[in-house]
Amino acid sequence: MRFVPPLRPALGAVRETAVWMAFAVAATATLGSLYFSEVRHLLPCRLCWFQRICMYPLAIILLVGAVRRDRGVRWYAVPLAGIGLLVSAYHYFIEWNPQFESDSCAVSVPCSVPYFREFGFVSLAFMALCGFAVILALLSIPSQESRHDEHEPEPVVAD
Repeated sequence: MRFVPPLRPALGAVRETAVWMAFAVAATATLGSLYFSEVRHLLPCRLCWFQRICMYPLAIILLVGAVRRDRGVRWYAVPLAGIGLLVSAYHYFIEWNPQFESDSCAVSVPCSVPYFREFGFVSLAFMALCGFAVILALLSIPSQESRHDEHEPEPVVAD
């Protein structure tokens, strides 16, 4: 949206609600993972646990940041989302290339075997990857205070 001039007005609307939207993504991912493990009784693999370790606190951190209207919440959330993104990307890679799976995953719940693949490519690891990517994208929107308007002249300071 920043690079396509007709979409810039929409960026302002997204900017105002970015932390709330990031919270909604994290909360949905958290509830979704709990649904798959507690309702559908799918056992999470080791890499799924690492993704949960990153996503679950994000839901709480982003909720607190949204309630407090704290744009500085990105300093806490971005590292968790970044680590989660890397773990999810590795997990998704392992699902498609099981020969690269290490001994760290259990034989009973291997990381390389997805429980399902919708549309031929959407697995739990892919959904987590998308969730972390959306959270990072939303938190990377510059705040109004840090945004420099190129049409506004610089203030002149008299010596």
